[in-house]
Amino acid sequence: MLALTRPRHRLGAVLAGFTLVATGVAVQATAATPAAAATPHRILFDDGHAEEAGNADWIISTSKPDPLSQDSTPSSETDWTGALSSWGVALQRTGAYSLKTATSALTYGGSSATDLSNFDTLVLPEPNTLFTTAEKTAIMTFVKNGGGLFMISDHTGSDRNNDGEDAVEILNDLMTNNSVDSTDPFGFSIDSSNISSDYPSAISDSSNPVLHGSFGTVTKSLIASGTTATLKPADNSSVKGLLYRTGSSGNTGAFFATSTFGSGRVAFWGDSSPVDDGTGQSGNTLYDGWNDSGATNAALALNATEWLSGASGSGSGGGDTGGGSGTCTAAQLLGNNGFESGNTTWSGSSGVITNSGSQSPRSGSYYAWLDGYGTATTDTLSQTVTIPSGCTTAALSFYLHVDTAETTTSTAYDTLKVQVLNSSGTVLGTLATYSNLNAAPGYTQRSFSLASYAGQTVTLKFTGTEGSTLQTSFILDDTALNIS
Repeated sequence: MLALTRPRHRLGAVLAGFTLVATGVAVQATAATPAAAATPHRILFDDGHAEEAGNADWIISTSKPDPLSQDSTPSSETDWTGALSSWGVALQRTGAYSLKTATSALTYGGSSATDLSNFDTLVLPEPNTLFTTAEKTAIMTFVKNGGGLFMISDHTGSDRNNDGEDAVEILNDLMTNNSVDSTDPFGFSIDSSNISSDYPSAISDSSNPVLHGSFGTVTKSLIASGTTATLKPADNSSVKGLLYRTGSSGNTGAFFATSTFGSGRVAFWGDSSPVDDGTGQSGNTLYDGWNDSGATNAALALNATEWLSGASGSGSGGGDTGGGSGTCTAAQLLGNNGFESGNTTWSGSSGVITNSGSQSPRSGSYYAWLDGYGTATTDTLSQTVTIPSGCTTAALSFYLHVDTAETTTSTAYDTLKVQVLNSSGTVLGTLATYSNLNAAPGYTQRSFSLASYAGQTVTLKFTGTEGSTLQTSFILDDTALNIS
């Protein structure tokens, strides 16, 4: 049971793949620094699938991955170069968003700066090459675990790079040919059609955060050679058409639709023209749909981004309401739940996730090691998840090994708290407190019900606090949050 005092050398900082939320509990000087709160809503625009082919220029800036390298304080859309620069600049100017562009293969749970685990929302602006099998797994897992997915299509035949695939086929392939769920996971399919022109109208729903968000009220959008979607609520009851082609309603002719999948959110738009701001790189033929006087495309794009990222504060899927319309798909919600991806997905103190040989994982090579220094220390580890409102079961479990040099049988000198926090950092509940008195050989599984938090976005946080002498190590492995 006794162990040597832990060396200060650790694997490295735990990256903030999900937002680290500061608690109201007093912490010592060695506690982790929370992730920057000024830009908490992290948006990744894809440019790795021929989004600039032909006359397209679906980028927020020519500076990639970071548009701030072109202009760190843009005040107008021409400060960044790209047909989506108006969209990007509008988000940047709020001070509430961090924007990046992906130019290589999309991954989830990797070490790349543009890995999906580092973002809240992925925007696919008319992709023109098929996603690989690995990419489709990454995208679908990202959404299932709480990410937002914005799919922007175009009309049938919009094959800008002449590879035989257009955006309709590519996005339908993503939804129907992936290893995560190919059984109509979002509850809609994109129609193989080419609608030359129209101004689709918004439905009447004053509580909808996409139609009535902080960026304005949406009344109409624009089709300039685009398509629509067919909704299938029997496959996913959360799917909802928000704007319809003239003369259409119900399950056909949806030009803009939203849905949920697992803990994540999805938006579909049937044309790229509405987000085109008419300016971009030289040689492209562009159209200013962003500022079209007959539509409210800017408000629609920005409100939808806000909703997808979890930034909106009202209506289904907004803020802490999370998970959509009362449906629940059985899933395991925690990312990197066995820590085998190293420093990804979790947030916390430097080096907590480690493969050090000084302790033993329950399985694999990596585990989480809080405290164990024999000096006054506070270590933290956290991950934010959205528990869908329709779930009646939400079972949190983890394996814990406590190793101590303390000899007392009555005094808890060193403690590990397991807590649930809201998005403001307020502790909603303390699930358990372990201490040096729980020291024992091997791992013990601990389980708790989080069903009472269904419909909320919460942060699960482990806080280890160690006294000034005699080490206690709290070792975690094989976590899970299973919903059904």
